[in-house]
Amino acid sequence: MRLDQFISTSSPLSRKEARRAIHAGRVKVNGEVWKDTGKHVPQDAKISLDAAQLAIQGERYLMLNKPAGVVSATRDSDHPTALDLLPAELVQDLHIAGRLDADTTGLLLLTTDGKWSHRVTSPKVDCPKTYRVGLNTPITDSAIKELETGILLHNDPKPTKPAQVKVVEPQLIELTISEGRYHQVKRMLAAVGNHVEALHRQSIGAISLDPALESGAFRELTEQEIASIS
Repeated sequence: MRLDQFISTSSPLSRKEARRAIHAGRVKVNGEVWKDTGKHVPQDAKISLDAAQLAIQGERYLMLNKPAGVVSATRDSDHPTALDLLPAELVQDLHIAGRLDADTTGLLLLTTDGKWSHRVTSPKVDCPKTYRVGLNTPITDSAIKELETGILLHNDPKPTKPAQVKVVEPQLIELTISEGRYHQVKRMLAAVGNHVEALHRQSIGAISLDPALESGAFRELTEQEIASIS
C-alpha cells in the first residue's frame, strides 16, 4: 500500500491532507521520516503520524435505519444522504450495499468491503429482501397469485422472480423478493392494479433491522450477521 493511502485510511486525514503531512515530515516509518508519498510501506512496518502510532482499520459493516427524505448516496447537493447520518470518522470508504428510494425507510447496509456488498446486491446471488408495504387498496387473491408467480414489468424483457407475500392487513403486506430492479416493489404492485403508499425494508438475507434502532440511528453488524452474507 502507498504511504499516502495508508495515512488517509488509518487517520482522519484525506488523501490530499496525508500528502501534505508526509511532505512536512510528520510521518515516520519504523522510526525514520519518509517524504515519498507514493512509496509502498512494508507489511509489518510501524507507522506514526505526529508520533502517534497508526494502524489500518479493519473492514466496517453497519446497519442504518434510514428515514424518509434521506437519499442512498455518498454525496448529494440537494438532499441529506445516508452518510450524513454517521460520524465523520466512520464515513471514509463506506458505500451502500443495496440502495433505497428517498421515500423508502428501513434497513440500509453500509460497508467498506466491496466483495461483501457484491454478494448482497449481485443478481446472481439469491439474497432475499423483505419489505413492509402499505397499499392504496386491499390486496386481492388474484394479485397475490400474480406476485407469487412472477410479473412482466413495463420495459423489462423478463418477468420477475416469484415473490413471497404475507398479508398482515388488507392494505398491508410483507413482500419478499430476491432481485433489485429499479423501483421493483412499486412497479410490481402497480402491475397488479395497486399503489404503494408506504415502503419499509425489514430485512436483507438473514440480517433484520434491529428494533432498538430509532429512525436515523445505526450500529455495527455482529460477526454472525456479517458471516450470514456468504
